[in-house]
Amino acid sequence: MADFDFSVILDALPWLFAQGLVFTLKLTLLSTVLALALGTALALMRLSANRAVSWLAAGYVNLFRALPLILIIFWFYFLVPYIAGWLNGSGMPVPVGGFTSALITFTLFEAAYFCEIIRAGILAVPRGQTDAGYALGLNYHGVMRTIVLPQAFRNMTPVLLTQVIVLFQDTSLVYVLSLTDFLGAANIVAQRDGRLVEMFIFAALVYFVISYAASRLVRRLQGRYGVAGQG
Repeated sequence: MADFDFSVILDALPWLFAQGLVFTLKLTLLSTVLALALGTALALMRLSANRAVSWLAAGYVNLFRALPLILIIFWFYFLVPYIAGWLNGSGMPVPVGGFTSALITFTLFEAAYFCEIIRAGILAVPRGQTDAGYALGLNYHGVMRTIVLPQAFRNMTPVLLTQVIVLFQDTSLVYVLSLTDFLGAANIVAQRDGRLVEMFIFAALVYFVISYAASRLVRRLQGRYGVAGQG
C-alpha cells in the first residue's frame, strides 16, 4: 500500500463510469423492469385457483431459486443462440450478444424472487377490500388492477428495492462472460497498468457507496410505509 497510486484511478475514471458503470446500471434497470413484469404475472399464476397454472408457476420459482446464478448465466449464454436458431427454423446458433444473454438471464432469475415478494404483498392486502371491489361490480382483473396490486406494490416497495440492490451487485457476475461491466472495466485497467490493488479497492468502494445509499433509501421507505424489511 506504500506505493498506492491515485493517478491510475483518476486517469481511468471517465472510461470506468462511461463504459463500465453505464453498462451495469443499464443491465440492472432493464432487468428490474422486465423481471417485475414477469414476477407479477408469476405471482398471479401462483395465486390462481387453477392448480395446473399454480403448480407451473411454483415449479418455475422453485427451479430458479434452487440453482446458482453463475450456473444459469453460463446456461443461457451458451443455450440462447441455439434456442434462437431453433425458433427461427435455421437450425444454426444465432449470435444474440452477451448483453442480451445476460439480460434474459437476470430477468428470468430475478422474476422468481420478485414473484414471491409480490405474492406476499398481495396476500397482505385485507380480504375485505377485495370483497368490496367485487361488491362494486369489478371483475377479478379489475380488482387486482385497481385495488390489490397498487397496495401490494406500495407495501412491498422497500423489499423490492432491497432485491434490486442484490441484483445490482449480482450483475458483476457477467465479468465471467468477458462483458465490460464496471467490475470488468476495472479489471481491464488493473491488468493493463499492473495496479490491481488500486482498481479493485476503487471498484469495491463504488459498489459500497451505491449499495449503501440505496439501502438508506430502503430504510426511509420502511419507516414511511411501516413495512418490515423481509425478503
